[in-house]
Parts: sequence; C-alpha cells; structure tokens
Amino acid sequence: MNNSEYEQIPGSSNALTFGILSIVLSIFCCGPFGAIFSIIGLNNAKKAQRFYENNPGNYRGYENINTGRILSYIGLAIAIILLILSIVYFGLIIAIFASADFQ
Repeated sequence: MNNSEYEQIPGSSNALTFGILSIVLSIFCCGPFGAIFSIIGLNNAKKAQRFYENNPGNYRGYENINTGRILSYIGLAIAIILLILSIVYFGLIIAIFASADFQ
C-alpha cells in the first residue's frame, strides 16, 4: 500500500490542534483557560493512540499524536506557571494594601 492510501488516525489532528491552542491561549489570551485546552488535547491524544494501537497498519499520522501531546504538556506547564505568578502578584498587592497605614 502507498502511504497516501492510509487513513489519518481519527483524533490525531484534534490533539495537535488543541495542543497548539493551549499554548496560544495560555500565552496571549486567557492564561488558565489554556489548561482546559491542554487537558482536551491530552485526552484526544490518548484516544487516538489507543485507536492506532488497535489497528497499527491501517493508519498514518502517528507523529501528530506525539506532537499534540508534547504541545499540550507545554501549554499546561505555561498555564500553571502563569497561574502561580498571578497568585503571587495579587498576593503581593493584597499584602501591600494590608500593611499600608491609611491615616
């Protein structure tokens, strides 16, 4: 069989898309909401890998699963780091206002 005759693994492109979205949304837009897309991407990668393992010779695009999983982990790490930085930032602001002497 020619490589073009194989089907794309169902869910592999979704895993890749959600992995990319998790990074983009974590950095540029919504911070912790990128974690939601990371979790969805990891879930799609797991389902696609399970589908591939059941029928390994009939599909192409396994690299999309690995790339999507890696991007989802990166997006999740960025979202967690930004969440921690936000908590520290607002904690410092609250501490400064709590220690200020308003007379």
